[in-house]
Amino acid sequence: MTAETVAQTGTLVDRHGRTATDLRVSLTDRCNLRCQYCMPAEGLDWMPTEQTLTDDEVVRLVTIAVEHLGVTDVRFTGGEPLLRRGLAGIVSATKALSPTPTVSLTSNGLGLKHTARALADAGLDRVNISLDTVRPETFERITRRDRHADVVAGLEAAQEAGIAPVKVNAVLLRGVNDDQAPELLDWCLARGYRLRFIEQMPLDAQHGWDRDSMVTADEIFERLAPYVTLTPADRERGSAPAEEFLVDGGPATVGIIASVTRPFCGDCDRVRLTADGQVRNCLFAREESDLRAALRGGASDDEIADRWRAAMWTKLPGHGIDDVGFLQPSRPMSAIGG
Repeated sequence: MTAETVAQTGTLVDRHGRTATDLRVSLTDRCNLRCQYCMPAEGLDWMPTEQTLTDDEVVRLVTIAVEHLGVTDVRFTGGEPLLRRGLAGIVSATKALSPTPTVSLTSNGLGLKHTARALADAGLDRVNISLDTVRPETFERITRRDRHADVVAGLEAAQEAGIAPVKVNAVLLRGVNDDQAPELLDWCLARGYRLRFIEQMPLDAQHGWDRDSMVTADEIFERLAPYVTLTPADRERGSAPAEEFLVDGGPATVGIIASVTRPFCGDCDRVRLTADGQVRNCLFAREESDLRAALRGGASDDEIADRWRAAMWTKLPGHGIDDVGFLQPSRPMSAIGG
């Protein structure tokens, strides 16, 4: 297949044979936490409102992705997506598309206590909540906010609203919470949440990430092994980022996402849309493709779809973190979307 024949496929393919069916949509770069592995204590200069896609613009681009480009899964991210006032309406409009995509949310959980029911009624299928510790004092150290109880309340509200599964994403930081993996797992298992540990990635605004200080997947496994028996789950991983393990024979599982030490780029099926309408064909991409300008310039859906296909075609074979010349993206995670 060549670049000239990409448009004929109707899907988001790249030159390495991968097809993107999972769209991550950032709705804002703003966040109400200041996690030390993400941004500085004073925060960042937020994106001007006029640069951010409107609700209608978000829905139009998602509609193009689903109805023209074969996207089957849509995940709304941030920053913190719960800060987007029109979130429930965007979710509802996305679920009304045909074919109907799976719709999920990645959030820090603050405010979910007050919005979980509305999001469930809008059709939200799944939610991933970031929670790195069950200890309030450690939570405040990591996030620089005393909001641990609000996250716990948000998790409970999501479960009570019938959003399932409720997943918990955790990052272990050396010397901060890397000794807390077993208690976090116990806490999640007792409440029916699915825990996934994620290796810290070089996406912090401060560019202070250091591979030597990162807690690796092997170390996470070692910290859990004395407390539980972990065996590989007997299911195809496919393009899922997490390696899943049965806990003490199952049925409960725990996932480990080793984006750095065990990259899964060869099976990647994701594409990202930033809050200001830029396509990123990789989380670590150094280049973006502007759909907002086309959108606001009067481009048709077909023209926007062609631009999107062209952006995907240039996707690199891998993120290149191990390459000597690797450069961290200029945008931090809060501005890209997870």
